[in-house]
Amino acid sequence: MSLDALLARIEAHPGDRVVVALAGPPASGKSTLAETLAERTGGAVLPMDGFHLDDRILGPRGLLPRKGAPETFDLGGFARTVAALRAGEDVYHPIFDRSREIAIAGAGHIPAQTRVVVVEGNWLLLDAPGWRDIEWDITARLEVPDDELRLRLAERWAWMTPEARAAKIDGNDMPNARLVREGSRKPDLVLT
Repeated sequence: MSLDALLARIEAHPGDRVVVALAGPPASGKSTLAETLAERTGGAVLPMDGFHLDDRILGPRGLLPRKGAPETFDLGGFARTVAALRAGEDVYHPIFDRSREIAIAGAGHIPAQTRVVVVEGNWLLLDAPGWRDIEWDITARLEVPDDELRLRLAERWAWMTPEARAAKIDGNDMPNARLVREGSRKPDLVLT
């Protein structure tokens, strides 16, 4: 399916607000596509990355090496935020600052009059407790071949030593990519 097919679904959706789930593996292009969709529809983007748990919480739990896995997010806070968006509320939300590896509370704002909200993240369609209970108006998943993901991830983590980069990609990012593909509910649209 194409971007145009997704845009047509969004435009045809009834109601004052449409909340779109845009899922996909790490480095699949979710953020870029979400921004494009928001620009084309006059909408807004809610990045799931803003709901990363802080390193001070992940470290003692032994989860720092798995940062980005489903259990490293504030699922409750994320689910409540999506529910508020679906209810048409005015919403302030956190934004993740990748350069500092922290979420900044209240750094984003989606006004109540915003019709289209594109939520982007790895786990939006995960078929697991809590995640599967989040409701969406339209769902889409990006599919990118593994070799392309690896190239993009190597660019993302270029500042790391080659050993640390390989450990991050093979020990966390690619297992997360597999879980997105194999553990997610079927979307309305698959974008390639």
